Amino acid sequence: MIHALVKELVLRKDENGAEKIETIYFGGGTPSLLSIEELQLLIDTIYNNYTVVENAEITLEANPDDLSTQKIKELAKSPINRLSIGIQSFFDDDLKFMNRAHTAEESEKCLKEVLKYFDNITIDLIYGVPGMSNKKWLANLEQAFKFNVPHISSYALTVEEKTALHSFIKKGKVPPIDENLALQQFNILVEECEKQGFVHYEISNFGKPAYFSKHNMSYWLGEKYIGIGPSAHSFNGLERFWNVSNNSKYIKELQENKLPSQSEILTANNRFNEYIMTGLRTIWGVSFEKVEKEFGALYLEQLKKNAQPFINRGLLEIQLHSFSNSTLITTKKGKFLADGIASDLFSVNEI
Repeated sequence: MIHALVKELVLRKDENGAEKIETIYFGGGTPSLLSIEELQLLIDTIYNNYTVVENAEITLEANPDDLSTQKIKELAKSPINRLSIGIQSFFDDDLKFMNRAHTAEESEKCLKEVLKYFDNITIDLIYGVPGMSNKKWLANLEQAFKFNVPHISSYALTVEEKTALHSFIKKGKVPPIDENLALQQFNILVEECEKQGFVHYEISNFGKPAYFSKHNMSYWLGEKYIGIGPSAHSFNGLERFWNVSNNSKYIKELQENKLPSQSEILTANNRFNEYIMTGLRTIWGVSFEKVEKEFGALYLEQLKKNAQPFINRGLLEIQLHSFSNSTLITTKKGKFLADGIASDLFSVNEI
């Protein structure tokens, strides 16, 4: 698999043209299982085949149980300069419910050790877990604040079909997700993070100034990216590419010097809808000037018309920045509903 990843990186080196790589992100599974030598090989391949900016943000996703003191020290000596740690909860019963391999004690021990060597880290926390009271959720947040982490990504627990959780809920073994409770816990999250000096810069992301995720911001702001590995997606501004999800097929095609991917050209409608979806999730919102420039006056007219009912209900607002530009953003009340609001603003037909 490592050799296949290296091969894909080399085969795709001309896709970027003269553009520089600003972020490198090891994610989509448990990349912390890779040895330092394997990670270094992949990083070296990128630097040898692409132009990378100085002080690029290089992030590694990791679970607490993978981060031994030895592994943390090795990572600190490598080019990786940011860690994304899947804490999920500081309570053992929640972790057991979510089928996580680590314990709350391992999480705390891991964070203490990581913060000796890394300044730039983010942790994941989950709210809306059945049986999790608001008091317990607040205790989770207070534990995170105690460690003074500079970035928190926090998500509501969701139930996917054909998962064990979906089956347990269907059989009545686990209570269904309480959306009202999830909303309460989202509001607690926003309020408490703001008190601690975090900027709520994207629906699920809270960063201290200078600690926003540069990598994830590139997705939300519609920038180009290259995804390497099985199931990875890429975007060049006009086309979307995706690799096969089967590991064996992925390796086999690369051994034959073929790229294991398919692609589609995005229509103006596709691109408009994606911009609405991502823009409304962030503090930067949806720029009326950009909509008119990239999609035309009719798209802007339709957007303003569809947005008006949400403005009337206090879920969206328009911020005026200059005579020529305004942005549409979600209000505090509308943030939790951003994805649903966005879908109602989508353009159904090409204009």
